[in-house]
Amino acid sequence: MRRPDTDARPGRGRLALWHAAILAVLFAVWYGLTTPGIVDEAYANKIAFFFGRPLQVVKVVITWFTSGKIYPHLAITLWETLLAFAVGSALGLVIGLWLALSPTASAVAEPYITAMNAMPRVILAPIFAVWFGLGVLSKVALGVTLVFFIVFFNVYQGIKEVSPVVLANAQMLGASRRQLLRAIYLPSATSWVFSSLHTSVGMAFVGAVVGEYLGSAKGVGYLILQAEGVFDINTVIAGIVVLTIFALVLDFIVTKIEARLLVWRPRAAQTEPM
Repeated sequence: MRRPDTDARPGRGRLALWHAAILAVLFAVWYGLTTPGIVDEAYANKIAFFFGRPLQVVKVVITWFTSGKIYPHLAITLWETLLAFAVGSALGLVIGLWLALSPTASAVAEPYITAMNAMPRVILAPIFAVWFGLGVLSKVALGVTLVFFIVFFNVYQGIKEVSPVVLANAQMLGASRRQLLRAIYLPSATSWVFSSLHTSVGMAFVGAVVGEYLGSAKGVGYLILQAEGVFDINTVIAGIVVLTIFALVLDFIVTKIEARLLVWRPRAAQTEPM
């Protein structure tokens, strides 16, 4: 018996063709709307002022990579992202475990955690710049504040979702608190952490770029800020394109890591055709 057509997904090759076709259509529309001769010149120039011209954007990106100008800035941004992700995830995991396993500490900390999570943390960027300067530390600090709460709440919820029956059975078999932590609590928390990896890496990336944009001397966000200051929209769009590409690369890496480390997780059952 075959699965309903509504559940059928196109193969990887066909899906890649669809993605390429949509990208080509968007590029063609962008090119057409900003090219004099295809549309009215005044209208094309007006659209190009706000959205840039695609061929000029591609030229800027190619120049950046062929000249090597982008590499030091990109390395700084990626380093800030990785540090923010690692530190924020570690703090979220440790504190999430502690509060989830300590009802008293959780009750005391709850209003403060809620208040800090409700705070628009991007506004902390200028404060971190004053505290840590315009170097890497201020960007990492902002990224940590964004990553921490995602990991923290996932770990906290993961611990709370542990089945009381499983705990009771383990305790009946004589499991110590350390054994419960290693065999039950940590696997449960880890699965929730990995499920939030994509969001956590994205937030670390956002923290690094926003911090660079608000105040820095290096980084892709700094390049975008410099271009914005002289109304060079083509360079601004080029910076956004580069950031988007590397955000997709990071997301792909996270997907592979998640698939490798969570290989034990049961997959959704699939109905085989008969």
